[in-house]
Amino acid sequence: MTIDIPTSRDKVLFTPGPLTTSLSVKQAMLRDAGSWHFEFNAKVEVIREKVLELAGVSREQGYECVLLQGSGTFGVESVFSTSVPHDGKVLVVSNGAYGERMIAMLKCLRIDYEVYRTGEDTPPDPEVVASALAKDAAVTHVAVVHCETTTGILNPIDAIGGVVRDAGRSLIVDAMSSFGAMPIDFENAGIDFLITSANKCIEGVPGFSLVLGKRDALLANEAGTRCLSMDLAAQLRGFEKNGQFRYSPPTHALLAFEQALKELDLEGGVEGRASRYQRNHAVLLDGMRSMGFRSYLSADVQSYLITSFHFPRDPGFTFDAFYRNLSDRGMIIYPGKISQVDLFRIGSIGRIFESDVRALIGAIRGSLEDMKVSSI
Repeated sequence: MTIDIPTSRDKVLFTPGPLTTSLSVKQAMLRDAGSWHFEFNAKVEVIREKVLELAGVSREQGYECVLLQGSGTFGVESVFSTSVPHDGKVLVVSNGAYGERMIAMLKCLRIDYEVYRTGEDTPPDPEVVASALAKDAAVTHVAVVHCETTTGILNPIDAIGGVVRDAGRSLIVDAMSSFGAMPIDFENAGIDFLITSANKCIEGVPGFSLVLGKRDALLANEAGTRCLSMDLAAQLRGFEKNGQFRYSPPTHALLAFEQALKELDLEGGVEGRASRYQRNHAVLLDGMRSMGFRSYLSADVQSYLITSFHFPRDPGFTFDAFYRNLSDRGMIIYPGKISQVDLFRIGSIGRIFESDVRALIGAIRGSLEDMKVSSI
């Protein structure tokens, strides 16, 4: 009979999010907070200001940070439902599942759209975006994912943003997996809206998304919003009126996020966190290649945030058995998300370090031995 014995620590998450968090971030949730209390409202205001600082923008430059209950997907949909006018049209730049999710949102919201697709291993060409905008004057917004978590590919938002700005359109960037660990130049990219999540590279816990946007753009369609609970303009007005969420906030997740922001500062901000994640990624690639694993993306488009690997060619390999073996060893990875190629994904982000990645490499080697499978 197998007996499950509790361990002293959680399994380590090598995933794109939610991520492994620090003990102190977890402990920050061991308090209750009154959602209308002035002390809690003050914390929310500090968080909003700090996130703008991380982004390298400010209210003096016309930017705002709006927090919204729900996952990052909620945040993306809130931008579409709030900002796109009823006669507007969105050009979606898609090379993965999260670009395709944007299309699904637009269909549900009955917003007109066009799609520019590339292969899941191919970044979009900014000149194609420019051509599409020149041909279709009805397009008001362009939406793109910065780091497409489907594969880990990094899309050229600066170059895309340049052509969008030149065409006089608005740019929406899904930066779920990159914000907080990768420098993003709002001004150079001409970003009107950027969406991220509490439980990604800032290393908080799930519970809310964050929308950074130009104030004028956030309020431009104020009278034409399509949704009550995800109305960003109304939530911005609410924060300005009394500092409160319009509906029950994720208080514990916000307390954890406050602590996570302090720890990001202690690590040296975005640059310091990027350095750790880059090292994690380098150690991961070296270890996987030493066992014969092949990464899916070419180095010039591969982010250091999440990496996709091909399944071993050995017919005895099954991902389910591999996953369960690693889980038994205290390591959690992610399945692939594309249909054309058999892949699995490993994240380099979260409260993990080089030693954790080396432990994962050892666990993968041991799992293959248990499965009697070759990695090549």
